[in-house]
Amino acid sequence: MSALFEPITLRSLTIPNRIWLSPMCMYSAASEGPETGVATDFHLAHLGSRAAGGAGLVMVEATGVRPDARISPWDLGLWNDRQQDALARVAALIRQHGSVPAIQLAHAGRKASTGKANAGGGPLGVEDGGWPVVGASAIPFDDGYPTPLELTETQIAELVEDFASSARRALAAGFQVVEVHGAHGYLVHQFLSPITNHRTDGYGGDFAGRSRLAREIATAVRAVWPADLPVLFRVSATDWVPEQPSWTVEESVLLAKELQAVGVDLIDVSTGGLVPRATIAVGPGYQVPFAARIRREAGLPVSSVGLITEPAQAEAILADGEADAVMLGRELLRDPYWPLHAAKTLGVKADWPEQYGFVVAR
Repeated sequence: MSALFEPITLRSLTIPNRIWLSPMCMYSAASEGPETGVATDFHLAHLGSRAAGGAGLVMVEATGVRPDARISPWDLGLWNDRQQDALARVAALIRQHGSVPAIQLAHAGRKASTGKANAGGGPLGVEDGGWPVVGASAIPFDDGYPTPLELTETQIAELVEDFASSARRALAAGFQVVEVHGAHGYLVHQFLSPITNHRTDGYGGDFAGRSRLAREIATAVRAVWPADLPVLFRVSATDWVPEQPSWTVEESVLLAKELQAVGVDLIDVSTGGLVPRATIAVGPGYQVPFAARIRREAGLPVSSVGLITEPAQAEAILADGEADAVMLGRELLRDPYWPLHAAKTLGVKADWPEQYGFVVAR
């Protein structure tokens, strides 16, 4: 039996294999009028094809819990009925192909209100369809970016409820897994790291203060999510900024333990994204050691991501106990049928969609 194709059960949900589609923004949602943030036919085709291609779990991209939470005007949202109904079609199609539908809920914080990343990105002014941004502290992301408004404690409480409200909608839309986005320099990560969190109230200072928002959001989401379905949390295990106080893998281990205590079932381990010019040692599987350490020291399941491209490589990560699942991003963009090709490479029987199978089997 291949470790990559062994089912995994989180709570009562069994996911058919350990190859999962990583959430990736497609900048293809409607951006104006009553359809703002609504998934389009592109999302249906894009996500449905990865389910048909054999991914065990298909996760919808970072989805804003409120209008100003989106990274860009072209990102998905989940704060109204139209958005919920459109995403229900996506979740149903994913399940139809035998995969588990998942969704990542997010707030971009100081990295919100930008142009499409695939068109150069950069901050968008209000006159160009953008909006004022908020953050843990009044520290801009980079030169030329706006200074965020520091969130008040009242606004933080409202934000926590926004995550819970979007989780309720995700459940009503048919999703079986929800993930809180706490990585890549977005709002929750901005609270976690001392680089971006200079607060002097109960949400700043030491680890307990900086991690408070992460715990409160995870607790609120868990409270509205069914007890038999899993909650995930994505973390950047390091800021890659060793020359100054920053978020570290040691603190990521501590956070994982605290999140497990409030009902999080798996930590989705990535790195970086907080600052624009970190020095990152990129190479095949370069983030796997962080996942392995969190798994080993925190004692809960993890997924790993980052330049995992070959079936034998992914198989070894799982067989060696470094992760419980692999999140594939670019590789599943290149080849939606990577899981089925990997099964053949590893000698595992896997069924192609019946519409294709009779041709592929020749």
